[in-house]
Amino acid sequence: MSRRGGAADVDIGGWLARARSAGVDRLDAQLLLARHLGRPRAWLLAHDDEAIAPALLARLEADLARRADGVPLAYLVGEREFCGLVLQVGADVLVPRPETEGLVEWALELAPQAPLRRLIDLGTGSGAVALAFRHRAHADFEVHASDRSEAALAVARANGARLGLPVTWHAGDWWEPLSGQMFGIAVSNPPYVKAGDPHLGALRHEPTAALVAGEDGLQALRAIVGGAPARLPPGGWLLLEHGHDQSEAVAALLAGSGFAAIQTRNDLAGLARLTGGRRPLA
Repeated sequence: MSRRGGAADVDIGGWLARARSAGVDRLDAQLLLARHLGRPRAWLLAHDDEAIAPALLARLEADLARRADGVPLAYLVGEREFCGLVLQVGADVLVPRPETEGLVEWALELAPQAPLRRLIDLGTGSGAVALAFRHRAHADFEVHASDRSEAALAVARANGARLGLPVTWHAGDWWEPLSGQMFGIAVSNPPYVKAGDPHLGALRHEPTAALVAGEDGLQALRAIVGGAPARLPPGGWLLLEHGHDQSEAVAALLAGSGFAAIQTRNDLAGLARLTGGRRPLA
């Protein structure tokens, strides 16, 4: 890359303006450009007249078109921050969302009173929840995670290895690969979007199987709640993320499976997004 050398050159400021005209958020464009340049985002602000090399410009234009089409920025830069951890992500897993951090915080609050010092993250995807809990929980707390997608598990395993965080990974659908095992805390951010939901258009680049759960959006949640009593001892907790309008339905599922102390928590936007319950004490 060199200083502007001719009228045909595109500089940093010009490319960011082009990104705005394409409808891409300025911060997203800056992060994308910084990633390609191998520079911190702050560097761009002092070098907006720096020319972009033609070969790099071609790659930038391709990524700009993908971002304008709705491909998540995390897929384009290959990573996403979650609970202070930088996780590698790709099209085989959902992009970790800030609201899911509440699931980790809740599990950490309950950890000291868990009847077994073992946690299972069902449908782990990128491994975000399991790894964030492992990072912050006491070393003697055993962490497991399951997913039916081998491609997702490959991403999760790679994140765990890169971060040096030990988690036991299981291939299979929800509780299925965990026969005979018991856990003090179970957490899950499962698919909960209704088939045909209009919001799916904006999520079309993320894996549909990790988003859609039947006609009412509760298919996965039913399977998880239904299988939980056999895997949680008295006093064990099940914590679930769900849609903003599903808290009552999830609470009813928990009550129907014999859970007590059922609670719902809001996310930072004030939406009811987490519901959990405890197996009754013997």
